[in-house]
Order: sequence, then C-alpha cells, then structure tokens
Amino acid sequence: MIARASKLFLPTLREDPADAEAVSHKLLVRGGFVRQLATGLWSFTPLGWRVQRRIEQIIREELDAFGAQEWLAPVLTPIELWETTGRAGIPELFRLQDRTGRRYILPLTHEETFAFHGRELRSYRELPQWWYHFQTKDRDEPRPRGGLLRVREFIMKDAYSFDRDAAGLEHSFRLHEQAYVRIFERCGLETYEVQAESGIMGGSGSMDFLAPSASGENTLVTCENGDFAADVEVASTVPRPPAFPERLDAPQEVETPGATTIDDLSKLLDVDPAATSKAMPVVKADGTLVLGLLRGDDRLEEMKMLAALGSDFRPATEDEIRAAFGADPGSLGPIGFDGEVVADNALREGQFVAGANRTGWHLLGVEAARDFEPRFADLRQSREGDSCPTCGGRLRFQVAIEVGHIFKLETTYSGPLEARFLDEDGTEKTVLMGSYGIGPGRVMAAIVEQHHDELGIRWPASVAPYDVHVVALAGAEEIAERAAERLDAAGKAVLLDDRADARAGEKFADADLIGIPVRVTVGRKSLEDGAADVRDRTTGKERRVAVEEL
Repeated sequence: MIARASKLFLPTLREDPADAEAVSHKLLVRGGFVRQLATGLWSFTPLGWRVQRRIEQIIREELDAFGAQEWLAPVLTPIELWETTGRAGIPELFRLQDRTGRRYILPLTHEETFAFHGRELRSYRELPQWWYHFQTKDRDEPRPRGGLLRVREFIMKDAYSFDRDAAGLEHSFRLHEQAYVRIFERCGLETYEVQAESGIMGGSGSMDFLAPSASGENTLVTCENGDFAADVEVASTVPRPPAFPERLDAPQEVETPGATTIDDLSKLLDVDPAATSKAMPVVKADGTLVLGLLRGDDRLEEMKMLAALGSDFRPATEDEIRAAFGADPGSLGPIGFDGEVVADNALREGQFVAGANRTGWHLLGVEAARDFEPRFADLRQSREGDSCPTCGGRLRFQVAIEVGHIFKLETTYSGPLEARFLDEDGTEKTVLMGSYGIGPGRVMAAIVEQHHDELGIRWPASVAPYDVHVVALAGAEEIAERAAERLDAAGKAVLLDDRADARAGEKFADADLIGIPVRVTVGRKSLEDGAADVRDRTTGKERRVAVEEL
C-alpha cells in the first residue's frame, strides 16, 4: 500500500511538549503518534495506531502459535464479581451505576470475568484452555506520567490459562513465558525476565519482564557475570560484611543519650552502622503489632515486608510504640518485647547493637537465637555495593520499564467464583488459573526509549508504521511515484511524502523524527541517472540504487 503524506494526518512538532520528561513522551508527541485528551488519557493518531496494531499482531501470532484462543470480553463489569473475590475495594477502580442503580466497575484487568466464563469448563477432558483478548482497561491512577508509561486508560493483552493440576499450570506458565521472550525479541526490545511480587493479583508467584530505560519506574538488578537478574522489590542480594566489635558473652547495657538515629548511635559508640540493628515496629491489618528488625545500614523493602507478614501493614504510632515497648522510638529492640519479631536474614550471624527498650539506652552484643527468637525473612532493600547471591559478582542497578507480567494465580479467582470441573477420578476440583499481561502502548513507549537518537525515533522494522519512507523533492514527483509503486509491488508498506508545500529540509526532519527504517530520497539527480538515495535510519548508511531495482 502507498500512503500519501499530503492526505494523512501527520501533526509533527519541532519542540518538545512542555510537561514531557520521558524520551518516549517527547518523541511520540513530536512525531505525531499520540495526542493527549486529558491527564492520563491519550489518543493514537493513524500513525501511532499502525504501530500499536503491529505490536498487537506480533503478540497475537506468538500466542496463536501454541494454541491460545482470542476472545473479546466487555469492559463494563458487574461489581459483584469483584466483591466475590475481595477486590472491589481496590482504590484504583473506577465505579459507576446504571440508571436502575446496578453497580459496575471499569476493570484494570479481567481475572474475574474469565474465571466467570471458566465455570463452563465441566470436564478434565476440556483442559487445558488458553484464552486471551485485547481490551481497554481503566485505572484511577493518581499520578499519570511519562506519556504512555503510566496512564488512566490503556489497551492490554491479558491472557488466562485453565488447568487441572499444578503440573498443568506450570506447563501453561512456561508456554506463555517462552512466547513473551519471542514477542519482545521480535519487537526489538532488550528485556530481562525477573522474579516479581504478585501484589493485588495474588497467587503463588510471578515473573516480570523489564526493559532497561531511564524513564522506568522499576529497578532492575543484574550481575556482571550474567547469572542473576531480579526486580529490586524481590532481589535477595548479599550485603557487605559488618566490622563487628569484640564478641560479648551477654548483652551489655550502655547509655546513649540523644542517639535516636543510626548515624548518631554509630558515631557515639564508634561502631560500624552495619553492626547495629534498626527497629521497625509495624501494625498488621488485624491490629497486631510486629517488630521488624533490619541491619542499621539497610532500608526496609515494603513489598518484602508485605510478603513476610502476609498482610497489609502500617508504621506503628508513637503511642502504640510506647505501649508495646515502654520506651520512645529510637531506643527499641527485640529483647523484652513479647510480640512477634521478624528479622532480616542479615541478622542471622553476629552480634549487633540494639535498643534496650529503655529511652536513651542501647544493648551491645545482641545475638539472634541466643538472646531472642525471631522469625527470619528477607526484608532489606538491595543496594549498590551488594554482591550477587549466585557468584559473588558485582551487581548493576538499572532503571527499567515493566513491559510484561505473568502470574500463577492458582485458585485465587476460580475458587471464589466456583470454576470447577470433574476430574478423571470422578471428583470435583477447582480449576487452576494463570494470568499473563502485556500493554502494547507501554511496549511502544519502551521501544522508543531504547531506539532513538537526537533526531528522533528509530523504529525496528517489525513494528514501524511503514516499511519505507519515500521523500519526493521538488521536480522529481513523477519518478518518486514510480519508486513508491515499485516498492508497493514488492509488498512494502510505503509512506510517500508528496507534500507540495513542504521544503526539503522539513521533509528530511520529519523523516528522521518519524523514524521509518528505510528512507528513499528522489530528487533532481534522479532525473539524470534514474536512481535514488536509500538511507538506513538506524545506521545512517546511504547507497545509490536504481529506481527500477528498488
């Protein structure tokens, strides 16, 4: 096909949007791929929609290849389904009522809907099933940012697997995992597959696909030797060893007036901050106060604490702290506390300085197992200077964009919604589910983040809006038409810049900004030698090619 720029809506801009920080935000707006309707709400122009559809087609082909079946489920969803699974209270949900007062939501994902449809799977003979759809999602996002990176409405490909047992779920999970690897490779994205937290989705485990980019919101941790990759929220890395003081046979009380921070304490006692412990009292959703304990130089990773407690939590108030410990914040420790203590794994070995639960006093030589009995968990946030848990190598911390997330849901949704089947032994069992999501719009933004230069976007050929950009310069319109027709006959999607009112420099600037992989320039010289300049957008290499050989 040949698309003529003189007929297309191509609203390119020379200046960056005033509110744009992410590279993809700047270039997708300037290149005329997207336009903002309101905060977090974006329209795709014809140019941007072509890229979106090409990404969708890659996803579709890779899922269809192993037998997944495409659906289309409604956006408008009865709230009763989400009340049944306990998710109706999520603050990011848009809620509405129809004229009769019936309540609905605009879902940010469709687990409930597909678990509802999964109730029609009656026999083990019908399993496994792999279903997916591309559908609009809505999210009451409090802080939209980055153009397409964090929005309030978006299209997502969400897929769902239905299996009879854990082995089947594992197989379905790996099929989708392998498909995702191929999808991102075909889109030209550098991605890392990492362990992740399941968050509001629930289930027994999940994997993230992270694309390195300075505009991302995730932190990717990788080893220099290539044997470790994880999202920082779940990364279990090895901190530097502390410089411990001389070992004590029993805790020794020491007065520490005014030392309410780790810095104050380490300076007063002349001790390595890594040889101190930090008390983090928190209150679970049921009102139980739990003492979290970290090494003094570490920070709490909230997602890890959430996983360790199995409950939402909040920091304890000063009044709650005094009631539970008999001391002010800054002098708290595990000895003498009669509640649960959850200690970070870094506190398993060695003796640490800890609060004495007496305002203005601390204890030297506090040792886990000998002096108190904690439950150990990974609570600390990985940071620069940590070592790889696999080989001890140096770790790299990169900002990254989450472009895909896959989950083992098990019975989180099929259980409450009663999606059951009759197994081979005649017993009724609950279907095990998996969930698999990709946002094509976010993939588009991530591609731009990784494929651009100072002139504009450099689309990989697999997702570019057109295959070839033919630029017709003044006086060479006829031969440019012939070049476009040759390329069209060869099966290429062609954008022909035939704008009579655009100067050569404007056409070249737009071509670089839009970023179609191949530019064919036809000018006055072409009238003499019947050839055109063919330029590779990524490498910048040019060659002269006869129009009849295009």
